[in-house]
Amino acid sequence: MATLVILRHGESVANRDNVFTGWSDVPLTSKGREQARIAGQAIARTGLQFGALHTSMLQRAIVTANLVLEQIDQLYIPEYKSWRLNERHYGALRGHNKDQVRDQVGDRQVKIWRRSFGVVPPLLEQVDQDRRYDRFGPHIEPRGESLEMAYHRLMPYWVDQVAPRLLAGQNQLIVAHGSTLRALIKYLDRVPDADISQVEVANGEPIRYEFDDHLKILKKTLL
Repeated sequence: MATLVILRHGESVANRDNVFTGWSDVPLTSKGREQARIAGQAIARTGLQFGALHTSMLQRAIVTANLVLEQIDQLYIPEYKSWRLNERHYGALRGHNKDQVRDQVGDRQVKIWRRSFGVVPPLLEQVDQDRRYDRFGPHIEPRGESLEMAYHRLMPYWVDQVAPRLLAGQNQLIVAHGSTLRALIKYLDRVPDADISQVEVANGEPIRYEFDDHLKILKKTLL
């Protein structure tokens, strides 16, 4: 048996300002830092010891992860960062206020872009390669992604890095983003494509999965 805890980062500046963000690297607000500490305290109360922590390459998730590790007194555990855990890329929408976009194209279209599984947002005309991704080669950063595309880039990381550790009996902690965690929940909970729009992952609220020896879910709880 092993346990997985997943956590969306605390409130970011973009969350506060209601801006599409994606792969843009924005910091946490003071509220977001406090949410991370409170989440860490909730995890600490479980007494869980983790074999590793997995997070994205974006600071809002990384800082949240480190604040959590500090609260649970496990800063020493291995920490893995992957672009595969980055937020879904919102393409040409990133940097734009959601309410202003809603005024331009309507609430229905914004909901489709944000919540549907297969619809791709308007694409960037070109991508400026960020140096943090240079070692992975060209074409890592997309021009835009649907949730389905984010799901497919996430799953190899689950298969190669997370699931084997859980099967080995090591508890794992993932600190990532709303869309990538929705994609993981879709896989774990077998959520149909048409129903994924109803799944929401709140900032700073840990979700605990307990598995049997074959990674069948025994219990899911919100900490």
